[in-house]
Amino acid sequence: MTTIALTYDLRDDYLARGFNEHQTAEFDRVDTIDAIERGLRTLGYSTVRVGSAYDLVSALASDASWDLVFNICEGLYGYGRESLVPALLDHYRIPYVFSDPLTLAVTLHKGVAKRVVRDQGVPTPDFVVLENVDQAERVDLPAFPLFVKPVAEGTGKGVASSCLVHDRNALVERVAALIAEHEQPVLVEAFLPGREVTVGITGTGENARVAGVMDIVLNRDADPACYTYRNKEECEQLVEYRAVTGAESEEPVQVALAAYRALDVRDAGRVDLRQDAHGRYQFMEINPLPGMHPEHSDLPILCSLNGISFLDLLSRIMRSATDRIAAARQPGRRIAA
Repeated sequence: MTTIALTYDLRDDYLARGFNEHQTAEFDRVDTIDAIERGLRTLGYSTVRVGSAYDLVSALASDASWDLVFNICEGLYGYGRESLVPALLDHYRIPYVFSDPLTLAVTLHKGVAKRVVRDQGVPTPDFVVLENVDQAERVDLPAFPLFVKPVAEGTGKGVASSCLVHDRNALVERVAALIAEHEQPVLVEAFLPGREVTVGITGTGENARVAGVMDIVLNRDADPACYTYRNKEECEQLVEYRAVTGAESEEPVQVALAAYRALDVRDAGRVDLRQDAHGRYQFMEINPLPGMHPEHSDLPILCSLNGISFLDLLSRIMRSATDRIAAARQPGRRIAA
């Protein structure tokens, strides 16, 4: 029987170590790990819970090894924080689910990700990355309003309605606040005023397929203008999710797949798009380590709306991982698994 190790950052573990709620916002709840483990066992795998990078380092130092690792570790520090666990596993030649260190580092930095997809012809709004407040005084984008957010955060951290700025003074104020709070550069981009959707994808490369497109509709009690951290955390009360199908889904499917493949995302991911003033969908960002809570995370929610169960989603992810790992092990192949 194939043995799969689970690597993850559990919020409760980090809170017990003294980290605060804000620092652990991206980390998982125990019921997420329970659901993944239960699903993998139902699919016929044996599982071992390892935990965070701290726990993985200890296990590897003790000569532990497994057939495969189901990795959803987000990490703590720097642009390479999501790359740490995959890099360790690459060093020990242990295959794993989801993307490799390069893709995880590139996609975490929103500015770098946008440069890559833009180079491949994927539409994305005009943007700049600012290292300090003085640069905000010289931003030369076509017109206000602009949108400002941390360059390397997830789960909507740092995203609030105040990130939508309508003049230079508001821009400078918001840039200063975000740099001080998150201790990293910020992305400033042209605001896209239209519909926001997220596109779920499973598979790798030419075998990648869209699982569904989901419309994100904010209700009257939600933070306006964007999918903020609060709106995500309290989505059950503040957000309505709707499946986008038929002709309406054709353009977002095309844009999302192009971005997913351009960034070499593997096994599964989620692409966030928004319409510009002319109704054209544009790339905002991509999540190659999508949240996996069956009822609270966007990828499982959109799959459910499109008739794909959580168990089926796990099955698709595992099939993608095992197929590409087997292909990489064929004689003459030097592609990393």
